[in-house]
Amino acid sequence: MKSKTIFLCSDCGYESAKWFGKCPGCGNWNTMSEYTPPSAVPSKAKTGISSDNKADTLNSIDMQDAERFSTGEEEFDRVLGGGVVRGSLVLVGGDPGIGKSTILLQICEHIGKSRKILYVSGEESKTQIKMRASRLNVKTDNLYILADTDMGNIMENINKLSPEVVIIDSVQTMRSDGVNSPSGSVSQVREATITLMNVAKSSDITVFVIGHVTKDGSIAGPKVLEHMVDCVLYFEGESNIHYRILRAVKNRFGSVNEIGVFRMTSLGLEGVENPSAALLEGRPQDVSGMSVVCSIEGTRGVMAEIQALVTPTGFGNPRRMSSGVDYNRMVLLLAVLEKRAHLSLYNQDVYLNVAGGLRLIEPCVDLGICAAVASGCMDFAIPPYILFVGEVGLAGEVRNGTQIQKRIDEAQKLGFTAAFVPYSSVKDIKVNDDFTLYPVKSVAQMVFLLKKICTVKTDEE
Repeated sequence: MKSKTIFLCSDCGYESAKWFGKCPGCGNWNTMSEYTPPSAVPSKAKTGISSDNKADTLNSIDMQDAERFSTGEEEFDRVLGGGVVRGSLVLVGGDPGIGKSTILLQICEHIGKSRKILYVSGEESKTQIKMRASRLNVKTDNLYILADTDMGNIMENINKLSPEVVIIDSVQTMRSDGVNSPSGSVSQVREATITLMNVAKSSDITVFVIGHVTKDGSIAGPKVLEHMVDCVLYFEGESNIHYRILRAVKNRFGSVNEIGVFRMTSLGLEGVENPSAALLEGRPQDVSGMSVVCSIEGTRGVMAEIQALVTPTGFGNPRRMSSGVDYNRMVLLLAVLEKRAHLSLYNQDVYLNVAGGLRLIEPCVDLGICAAVASGCMDFAIPPYILFVGEVGLAGEVRNGTQIQKRIDEAQKLGFTAAFVPYSSVKDIKVNDDFTLYPVKSVAQMVFLLKKICTVKTDEE
């Protein structure tokens, strides 16, 4: 049967029966290219698809005892939902040099104690991988190294070795002979991912795939790559910061809110058992513009420090910048502070940062952002033992959030003695005798009460 020629967008993967100068999917120009799918059905040797595969009833499917297995890294297992699921396809993305290849090579030492692993690299030679493995103290005899980019040769090695775990570093370097396009293109990446997915599902082989990240923060190649895999993990943080945040943005076998915190050392990535204490380490004292919030990441609360620098602008329009907080959310909260709390921010530059490289995405940290900006604008220091919890609405009201008790408990473990909380939630919170709650109904009330507390603190000193 003759294959039908289609046109494929190299940026977003949009398919069309005819050519367009402008992609209807992403709107970019001159990205549509001709693509001819392979005419023949891939063979069993190439894809690992079983020819006698048949449908089974739900009740007849037997769940094996070894459905999950550990990687040896507790933080990595947490993000995966409790360990690696057999037969799953996991995509690990992140900026260059952030630790994608490092963490996957590290887990080979523990997994290799009981399982055979095939590590395929299209970017490094076998000698280079050996040097990195020696530095990471990876010495297992069950780790096989293959430096190749041809999917046909890779599938032959998988069929020959029958590994239980396959690591592809990276999918953008893989190519299939049946696709007439360069490595890293949409068609090549998709073809390689489909082949790996078939192998994972039909042979119960766990496949880890490394994906590069572009300048705009998305995984290079088609966005459909994320839709095809079972789990998508992103490394967050800067390569020059020794803390790394591993976040699950898609997980068919667990929560997508979990994060793992790692510290980069000379021996590789090391899991951080107490992320809250690590992220708050080295906080400046008696400095304006600093507040502490607690973000719920999966099953635990993580404390983070919000830093706000408010300074008079030297231009006609004030400048706004944010790191770790959504820019549009920051602008919205600044407008609320100016309208409802009567802070003069129209002629002030505002720079917002979350210390440690953590990215805060939930609305319950709004009150902490407002407190940091108010502190920076009015130039008073917030005592380091106060936590801020609550969502801020456009009317300036402080709304109730989720799992406030868990946030308060995390703060008490670290020695915090006070917290600003929504007025509607105070009746449901249980605290120690030496812990003080400041229930507030509006952001204006929070600013007034906070300034009063900080003024009294200054007078006592």
